[in-house]
Amino acid sequence: MSSEGFFGKPLSAVNLGLKSFHESLRAQGAASIHVEWKPPAASADLIAKLERPEVEAANAEALKRLCDANPVLAGVERAGDVVPGLVGKLLLHAGPPIGWERMCGPVRGAVLGAVLLEGWAQTLEDAESMLAAGEVMLEPCHHHGAVGPMAGVLSPSMWVWVVHNDVHGNDAYCSLNEGLGKVLRFGANSPDVLARLAWMRDELGPALKKAVAARPHISVRALTAQALLMGDECHNRNVAATTLLLKELLPGLLRARIGKGVVRKAAEFISSNPHFYLNLSMAACKCAADTILGLANSTVLSAMARNGTEIGIRVAGLGDRWFTAPAGMPKGLYFAGFSASDSNPDLGDSTISEVAGVGAFAMASAPAIVQFIGGAPSDAIAHTRRMYEICLGRHPHFKIPVLDFAGTPVAVDVRRVVETGVTPIINTGIAHRLPGVGQIGAGILDAPSEMFHQALAAMAG
Repeated sequence: MSSEGFFGKPLSAVNLGLKSFHESLRAQGAASIHVEWKPPAASADLIAKLERPEVEAANAEALKRLCDANPVLAGVERAGDVVPGLVGKLLLHAGPPIGWERMCGPVRGAVLGAVLLEGWAQTLEDAESMLAAGEVMLEPCHHHGAVGPMAGVLSPSMWVWVVHNDVHGNDAYCSLNEGLGKVLRFGANSPDVLARLAWMRDELGPALKKAVAARPHISVRALTAQALLMGDECHNRNVAATTLLLKELLPGLLRARIGKGVVRKAAEFISSNPHFYLNLSMAACKCAADTILGLANSTVLSAMARNGTEIGIRVAGLGDRWFTAPAGMPKGLYFAGFSASDSNPDLGDSTISEVAGVGAFAMASAPAIVQFIGGAPSDAIAHTRRMYEICLGRHPHFKIPVLDFAGTPVAVDVRRVVETGVTPIINTGIAHRLPGVGQIGAGILDAPSEMFHQALAAMAG
């Protein structure tokens, strides 16, 4: 049925902001009305200050670096052996900096579990006393070249993907994915959770190290590009990507001198976990995004992360500085027995996916994602189209079939976010607000605008 038949009269789009969107609609034969609109005077003045040749040149370089980056799987190693600065009683967490006293329930639960895993305490009560006394240091993953999903806790004995950027020479790290439901990254820390982590530490990690060593330099960029063509968006949907990764790892597992039982259990664990690829993808996205960190004059987003209390962004031209706002509440689908009243505000470093041009920005590639986060397939396409408004380009390697193989939106420009009022969209898992429970659903939300206004003012100042 046509829109005229459904609504009883023809429809016309009303365009606010950039006139080019109105002109594009008219060029495609759609009815459109353009309304002359400008952001508030203060923001408009700040944007005008940043319309300089050196800013445009820096942003062009940022776009190039993000697109040229070629992350490859260089190894699987023990975190304490390779992650810069991860020594002593130090735990890394997702999101911008936060102390124990302000941590939300799921992050507290994950931190407590990690203390037990490391053997620094024998009971949850003793672990909590250590943390309250400051005997365990807490720092963001992002400050150590790493990223962590959800609670994001990374401890020295955990194993990590080591991703190397073949073009720019930098490395990035992320833990191995535990699966869905009752897991440490959602704040669960019961004996069964710790037993799984111990198996990952003692068997899975060493086995994967041998498998990757037998099959080095797997291109993560190529795996992601192929997975996008197969219905993933490589943040909340990784079904195809996990299958592709397992296909790459199996020959190495079989060739390595590992017991058959270990190989069987590792293969079964990976194949039963449709999100196993996520952590590798996050490390690859971090590897790409770090190439623009500290790029003078650039207004492109270099990081976006949440710790369950706050969400923060970093902008290329402002280096390590964080701009924060309260973490938002996702809207989505809940597992049986749970509702929005049980959920914790959004958390995790996995929004590095959107910074690098995949995840929610690539939802048009993954219409089935709506079965996990809610909505309709047309919503997934609309979300991707909207992100083009705030990005500087289209990724030449990450293609979207339903959009005539257009590249995914990449390189979020803070100026465009403020000018259009459109903020980055995030799709995410939902954790229970209490420690120890775990995942209760998945959903979607928009990043708050205030961080981008803060960053814009800092860039212009």
